[in-house]
Amino acid sequence: MAAQLIDGNALAKKIRAEVSGRTAALKAKGVQPSLAIILVGEDPASQVYTKHKINDSTETGLHATLERYPADMSEADLLARIRALNEDASVHGILVQLPLPKHMNASTVIETIAPAKDVDGFHVASAGALMVGQPGFWPCTPYGCMKMLASIGYDLKGKHAVVIGRSNIVGKPMALMLLGKNATVTICHSATPDLKAMTLQADVLVAAVGKRNVLTADMVKPGAVVIDVGMNRNDEGKLCGDVDFAGVSQVAGWITPVPGGVGPMTRAMLLVNTLEAAERAQSQR
Repeated sequence: MAAQLIDGNALAKKIRAEVSGRTAALKAKGVQPSLAIILVGEDPASQVYTKHKINDSTETGLHATLERYPADMSEADLLARIRALNEDASVHGILVQLPLPKHMNASTVIETIAPAKDVDGFHVASAGALMVGQPGFWPCTPYGCMKMLASIGYDLKGKHAVVIGRSNIVGKPMALMLLGKNATVTICHSATPDLKAMTLQADVLVAAVGKRNVLTADMVKPGAVVIDVGMNRNDEGKLCGDVDFAGVSQVAGWITPVPGGVGPMTRAMLLVNTLEAAERAQSQR
């Protein structure tokens, strides 16, 4: 029996509607939630991503601006611009689109963003808050994955979750979020000696390594929930994930598609984080 799809587009649409309502409530109090997006260089994928983020913001009533700078912009100038936005009370969220040009240190840039405006959830303060269970901004992609699990009513307590990938953006925070819901969590990566032995134990599988077909049908326990975070291109140039969808969907109980799965949810959670940043700022007035 084929797996049931977890429709990221449909869930993201629902979340955007919720954001619209909360944004309208804030506007009624005289607060316009605002997001500043910075794009340095001409990376084609980044241009597409930022366009989607601007459109999503406009749809929900958030004010979003895109600041575009040439690839030869100095790191010092970028940091100065971020510091200025930190001090601008009308801006609630700051997002620097990655990747940055090679002469810039991404960590330095991210750490310059004020934690209260770190709507990407990448700042070390955000990571620390997640680690110890304090309020902060969760990284948008794993946050979206958790919303997808919640949308199907999946109770993680006592379940074994396996995360393939250990990045600071997805793998590590994903593991912490799953742990926070009382799952038993295993993190696998390139040095894991027998990946299949690990994945066959999983009730929930999250594939986040950016490599096609890293998860195939023979690696999945029947009925498992499979979340595909990967974004790749197949031989025909079409978008695909890390999971062999055709094969795995015949074994799994639930599965996310690519496209139309985690991607729309990542953008939706950016809106949620931006809105919450504005709500927190308003409550502290």
